[in-house]
Amino acid sequence: MDVGKSLNPAIDIGQIEGAFMQGVGLFTLEELRYSPQGVLLTRGPGMYKIPAFGDIPTEFKVSLLRDASNDKAIFSSKAVGEPPLFLAASVFYAIKDAIGAARAESGLSGPFRLDSPTSPERIRNACEDSFTKLCPPADPGTFTPWAVQV
Repeated sequence: MDVGKSLNPAIDIGQIEGAFMQGVGLFTLEELRYSPQGVLLTRGPGMYKIPAFGDIPTEFKVSLLRDASNDKAIFSSKAVGEPPLFLAASVFYAIKDAIGAARAESGLSGPFRLDSPTSPERIRNACEDSFTKLCPPADPGTFTPWAVQV
């Protein structure tokens, strides 16, 4: 990661790791649910899953680009936050590729919709195999949903 001339490499690496894991939560875990009346049901980590210690990859290598000072910044440093957070989109697309492979094994081809966050429920339903076909979606208007997606 290009942080310019790092003021504290340990802090910068920790910020990169933390931002990446925050992005993993954003793209794979943290699903907001609203009641049909518009009330947010998932109002904190007690009501929705956030990344935990066990979600951190066992092999997680971070390195800082050398000799990339930034002469226009204070002490030649650069900000850390957004790039590693968005790099976690790679996890989303890896999951989408895996679903594509599972769909191909079931004889399905072509594009398919996968919304973020890629919850286990969304992953399972996107695979579209003999098990998911046992529970077809209900027709709109035939039920009252407990939660709606925005």
